[in-house]
Amino acid sequence: MTGANGFVGPYVCEAIAQIFGRTAVTIPTARDRCDDPLLGPLAGLDITDPVAVDAAITDVNPDVIIHLAGIAAPAVANSDWKEAWRIHVSGTLNIAHAVLRRAPDCVLLSVGSGLVYGDSARSGAPMDEATLLAPMDEYASTKAAADLALGALASRGLRAIRIRPFNHTGPRQSDGFFLPNMAMQIARIEAGLQPPVIKVGNLEAERDFLHVRDVAKAYALAVRNAGSLPSGAILNIASGTAYKMRTLLDRLLATANVGIRVEQDPARMRPADLPRIVGNPGLAHRLLGWTPRYCIDEILAEVLGHCRGIVSAQR
Repeated sequence: MTGANGFVGPYVCEAIAQIFGRTAVTIPTARDRCDDPLLGPLAGLDITDPVAVDAAITDVNPDVIIHLAGIAAPAVANSDWKEAWRIHVSGTLNIAHAVLRRAPDCVLLSVGSGLVYGDSARSGAPMDEATLLAPMDEYASTKAAADLALGALASRGLRAIRIRPFNHTGPRQSDGFFLPNMAMQIARIEAGLQPPVIKVGNLEAERDFLHVRDVAKAYALAVRNAGSLPSGAILNIASGTAYKMRTLLDRLLATANVGIRVEQDPARMRPADLPRIVGNPGLAHRLLGWTPRYCIDEILAEVLGHCRGIVSAQR
């Protein structure tokens, strides 16, 4: 597993263990060797180093590679486009070509993004896997490029599964993302650590959200069902339901134990925001038997509860 020390990695390790038990041995890796508080010692693997990637795959001869490594936040990728292309495209292709050379029977499950559909979301309809890729920024462009490259390599024998997840959140996600950011501010306000005001940008955008545990289970099920999936298979991982950001914030605020005022900050407005992004998860339902378990209120409660725990521990 690449990028195992990111937000999703520990959840995927947990899901793999639940589905496979002791029949699976997972080797989690990060760019640099480190001790992860959840996963323990992680092997170092810089996916942008083709020699290191080739050596690792030769040494391990894996049955499956779960490729999570990447830049998590679109804003970070957009601010350093050279690094985004190096990691998302070159890094992914380093893995793919090493698999073809050294472990041709290995399945490469590569995690991309639902943002690759980009401008195609303007229709407002739930997007399925046949929807035209029309990325609108560097993050989505690099994810789309890697996705298409893997599809081309599938015709040369690469056993690739291309995953396109939509928004997902849960405990331990960085507060650089909308829901944990709002939840952390609420927790800090409740603790008297900041004024009772939350400044926001565009709250009219509608987005499709999943719990990270549901997403991790989908990845694990894709691994379990890899033998029955066509090479180059594409799977959207989505809830199929979009919520206005305003609705999500209102639901969080409804559970706060103090009054909080919401103010719109023009500096946070992004005119290019697509009004509605929602995925069609029908294919994942049919091919994997996957159905999300967590409803939106459970997701919000877990995120806020986690943030309250962090604030309480810091006091």
